[in-house]
Amino acid sequence: MCRLNPFLLLGFFSILLTTINASDQKILPYPIAQYKLANGLNVVTVPFDSPGLASFYIVVRVGSRNEVESGVTGFAHFFEHMMFRGTDKYPREEYNSVLKMTGAGANANTSLDRTIYHMTGNVDYLEKMFELESDRFMNLNYPEHDFKVEAGAVKGEYTKNFANPYQRLYESLLNSAFDVHTYKHTTMGFFNDIVDMPNQYEYSLKFFDRYYRPEYSTIVVVGDVIAEKVNALADKYFSEWKAGNYTVAIPPEPEQTEKRTVHLQDGSIPPYMSLNYKGPAFSDSKIDMAALDVLTTILFSQNSELYKKLVVEEQKLRFLGGGAMNSRDPYLVNIQASFISKDDFQYVRDEVNKAIEDIRANGVSQKILDETKSNLKYSYAMSIDNPDAIANSLCHFIYLTGDPESLNKFYALYDKVTNEDIRMVANKFFNDSGLTIATISADEIGGVK
Repeated sequence: MCRLNPFLLLGFFSILLTTINASDQKILPYPIAQYKLANGLNVVTVPFDSPGLASFYIVVRVGSRNEVESGVTGFAHFFEHMMFRGTDKYPREEYNSVLKMTGAGANANTSLDRTIYHMTGNVDYLEKMFELESDRFMNLNYPEHDFKVEAGAVKGEYTKNFANPYQRLYESLLNSAFDVHTYKHTTMGFFNDIVDMPNQYEYSLKFFDRYYRPEYSTIVVVGDVIAEKVNALADKYFSEWKAGNYTVAIPPEPEQTEKRTVHLQDGSIPPYMSLNYKGPAFSDSKIDMAALDVLTTILFSQNSELYKKLVVEEQKLRFLGGGAMNSRDPYLVNIQASFISKDDFQYVRDEVNKAIEDIRANGVSQKILDETKSNLKYSYAMSIDNPDAIANSLCHFIYLTGDPESLNKFYALYDKVTNEDIRMVANKFFNDSGLTIATISADEIGGVK
């Protein structure tokens, strides 16, 4: 086994900390080049020392959030599947064969606010990657029969996921926590809509025509590349992609005014509880999300006093964790706990409340505050050590704001978080009026106040 010299490792961390702490240094220590085509497609290039290797990502700013029309949820996720069905030029088998030749692996995933397509492979075949992706983004073509087959596959995926009690509870939680916003349904969509999906061939064509457009999309290339070459390839293969004119109005969620509860009766898994407070939309300029990250790390990480008490010392819990999810619109701040006994639901809920109240009243020590902020920044800095990780991180911030530099802007906010900010977000977001409690146990009701 190869072991790192601890003195060399300490030296590396010292250099890293010094570099990042420089006043003009960004968390991503590589230049981000941006180039916009006339049709609105943005192209982001980050040269990275990965000889012979490049990651090619396309992030489309469309997810379940965009599914505002009744009866047709789940189509953002559906196209994650359908985009691998092939085109006239590159049918599925040919597409896979060419990918194998390039040594690239391709995949995709969908969430609330975006769909991401990605491949990483030999940089010598970067032009072939551009050709393959431009073809399916501009020329996806599928008959109704293929549509129905893939719609059936989506239903199968839903059924498989729904067998998981945590997934069933999550679906009920969102449906209860949100009244009108499209975050009310999961990325998979409502079950009745998925059942009816095979009848929605014409709507699928409309959905693709609306959202798979250059103005909704950003290409991200990271690795052994230069921006000039990437931009030239983008011009060559994507300049003919026609811009659209569709915009969507997302219904704003009204303020929640009282506590809500959902419960799943299931004794096949350990008892479980999640406390879900209404949180903020992501912002790279407002302090709220950064302060929440710091606060929830202090309260619920494995180094927290609450974790040590409930998991290690008293052994009431198998697991405790929590945090706020970045999203384009206000979503949920989530605290999760897996229990040894369902009889401790109320006790743990009360202990969580006590910990939050202590922060509200007293804040935290400057030492803990500084250590937590440093950990959040440097653990991220250590994770971006390959083209795939960097491209994925950039896409995360691109779908939130449209700007890859948002990554650097947001991580700079951690340095600005103060004790007053911690107390502010504790008061602002951890209130029962905006809380939805979700529980699983063998009992008929959850029984948490």
